[in-house]
Amino acid sequence: MGVGAGTVRAVPSVLQPVAPQAAQLPPHVRTAFGVKDVTPRPVLWAGRPAWRCGEVLIRPVPDNVVAAWSAGVLDGLHVEGVRVARPVRSSDGRWIVAGWAACRYVAGTLEPRYDAVLAAGAALHEATAGVERPRLLDSRDDLLVRSAAGAFGERKLALEPAVGGTLYAQLAAYRAPIRLTPQVVHPELFGSVLFGPDEVPVVVDLTPCWRPKEWAAAVVVVDALAWGGADVGLLHRWSHLDEWPQVVLRAVLHRLALHAQHPDASPRTLAGLERAAGLASSLL
Repeated sequence: MGVGAGTVRAVPSVLQPVAPQAAQLPPHVRTAFGVKDVTPRPVLWAGRPAWRCGEVLIRPVPDNVVAAWSAGVLDGLHVEGVRVARPVRSSDGRWIVAGWAACRYVAGTLEPRYDAVLAAGAALHEATAGVERPRLLDSRDDLLVRSAAGAFGERKLALEPAVGGTLYAQLAAYRAPIRLTPQVVHPELFGSVLFGPDEVPVVVDLTPCWRPKEWAAAVVVVDALAWGGADVGLLHRWSHLDEWPQVVLRAVLHRLALHAQHPDASPRTLAGLERAAGLASSLL
């Protein structure tokens, strides 16, 4: 099988870093998180807008329920060889105040060290193996949920041909059954692992997903090939993982579906995924 590979030209908006927002951090939120007297400074942290208030980082969250679940899990999670940005509770015990969450500030930047990101992900998923399936997933129907369900053949998706639908249909024909154990995994590690001065990887959040850990690793590889300029060797260095060809295929399908459903998708932003699909097809 072969799928033509494109050249990495642009990162789709679903993965683009965004500029700090203009909205000011509300004073009552600073008070709630115990930093009322600290002057807030706008920063980009893991490519996302936030406010640093001394040793506390406060950031807006797109989903209060997900953010509260993430904080509750990360609060007591020990990950071997990985630092976790520890959540901070408000003065009345809440994780979220008026759409804002807080954590301990940890210095670090996003870096194209994809093998290290994958190793950090493996350690994270070893730590989350015992976490129960989040009940919040029962009622969720967002882009991530739909795209993952489509990638695993659990849901039929109607995708625009020009922004990924045609390639998705071609690749889906090569999907074969897999037997892997689902667990809580982070499907967005590509933009959620920082590296600080001491080079210890830092996990900044946890997006809930109930899928095999091997698939979560494959998503990192696909992201890195599509938009991070990774070499094809990355694809083969992690081929020891179980069911690798099929989980890589599902990772490509997931990203294609996510791209095709995104409002800013265009043929131009598809180029990176075409490259990843072409490289991944060599495994099938």
